[in-house]
Parts: sequence; C-alpha cells; structure tokens
Amino acid sequence: MLHLTLRQLKIFESVARLLSYSRAARELHLSQPAVSMQIKLLEENLGLPLFEQIGKKIYMTEAGREMYYYSKAIAEQLGEAELVLAELKGMERGNLKISVASTANYFATQLLASFRQNHPQVTVNLDVTNREALLGQLEQNEIDLAIMGQPPDGHDLIAESFMENPLVVISAPDNPLAGQKRIPVSRLANEILIVREAGSGTRSASERFFQTHQITPLRGLVMNTNEAIKQAVQAGMGLAVVSLHTVSLELETRRLALLDVEFFPIQRHWFIVHRKNKRLSATAQAFKRFLLDEGKAKQAD
Repeated sequence: MLHLTLRQLKIFESVARLLSYSRAARELHLSQPAVSMQIKLLEENLGLPLFEQIGKKIYMTEAGREMYYYSKAIAEQLGEAELVLAELKGMERGNLKISVASTANYFATQLLASFRQNHPQVTVNLDVTNREALLGQLEQNEIDLAIMGQPPDGHDLIAESFMENPLVVISAPDNPLAGQKRIPVSRLANEILIVREAGSGTRSASERFFQTHQITPLRGLVMNTNEAIKQAVQAGMGLAVVSLHTVSLELETRRLALLDVEFFPIQRHWFIVHRKNKRLSATAQAFKRFLLDEGKAKQAD
C-alpha cells in the first residue's frame, strides 16, 4: 500500500506541471531543497524515479507521467469534496471559473455583472480566449463553464443554447454597398473578405454558408481579434462577417455599416458548455440557470 501525503502530491503536481523545481518552489512558497526532498521521499516510497534530468532540463519518466495523471484526478476529487462540504455548511461564498469565446465577451461581462447583483459574495475568474484554447480548458477540466458557439461533436460535453448569435456582413460607411437594399449574395464573390483565424467559430460558419451558396469571396486579411477586424473594415480594407453582438456600438455611432445582404443574418446560437462528468458547484449551477432563464426572457420579449 502506498503511503503518500497530500503535501507530497501537491508538490509533485507543481513540479510535473512546470517541469522545474525552482518554479514549483516559488509557486508553493517553499525552498527548492524542500521541494527536492519531498520528491525524493515520494520516489523512495514508490520505488520508481518520477523525473530524469538531461542537461539543465528535467523530464517526467513513464512513472512520472502516470503519477501526474492520478495526481490531477485526486486534486479534482478533493476540489469537488471541498465544494460539496461547503454547500452542506450553507456557505454563501463561491467561486466561478468561466471562459468565454472572444466574440462572446461583448455581452458576457454584462451577464456576469447582472448575476453578481444577486450573488455579490461570488468570486468570478473570467478568461477570454479563442475557441481552440477554450476547448483545451474544458478537456483539461480547468474551468467550470464555457460560453461559446456550437461546440464540436465527440468532446464529451454538455452544451445548451441560451441566446441567438446572428452573423452579419459589415462594411465601411462609405462603401458603395452601404445603404443598398437586398444585395444579392453572389455580389460578395467580388469583394475582399477579412476573416478570423482558422478554427474560429465565426469563420467556420461563414465558410459553410459560402460553400452552400457556391461563393468564394476574395480573402484579403486574416486577423485573430474582432477589434482588429473592425478597424480594418472601418479603414476600407474589405468586408467582414461578424457576430452582431460585436458591432452594436460601431453601428450606433456609424463607424461601420450593416449591409442588407440576401440570406443574412446567418442564425447561430450561443451555448453554455461543461464536461459531461463535471460535478458543478452550487455557484456554477446557479449561473447556468441564470443564463438559460435570461435567454428564455429575451426570446419572450
């Protein structure tokens, strides 16, 4: 039977994740010799080396990789136990770890602000990132919930739609197409299109749309932020297909124009997403219910 301590597992997890004794020591507020000693004791207990040093770098051995997998699982179980016990005590405070796709950030912060009005004791950790990184966070169980467009199949996720996400075509205000009515979608084949990076949900949806209508717009620029795309469109460098939620201010101030293109807007949805086997805390469950209720209220208006 293994005789391990939680302290040893925590130190091992930090060293394995950072692949550095010194960085782990700084993270844990320990001395480097103390970290090295705990790893040595753990290795003696297991009877196997967990790390090997090649040059100035350390690497996990096969035993180390296996131990890292189980140490993360144990940490997750302990975290869940802490949440459940806190709820049984009637604890009002809570933590919410949430990531949102960069496009969703334009409304997500407002939703979080509304949620915290009724739950002022809740601490929110919000990360705004791209779709690929967000899926990685869900896969690694680093977050409670995510707000994103339609997640891909086969990722062992639960996704529930809570709000519409219309995709529209925008241009500079002085573009010849601005102000025209019922622009044929085929007209876009002659236009330069500014797009998001590969893997973006907005880009994937617009590419599927153009394939369906057998249109190939001229691709001018690829940009990894909505703000960069809006600036480029405003400067007259091309058109773009974006979420309507990202351009409300620019349309209101007439820095951008909304084009009346045939078959637009493309109707998509925003989803609240978490892992299937995720045991959501009371705080995460409350926020999920809040989003779904908000979505129903908007549809009823």
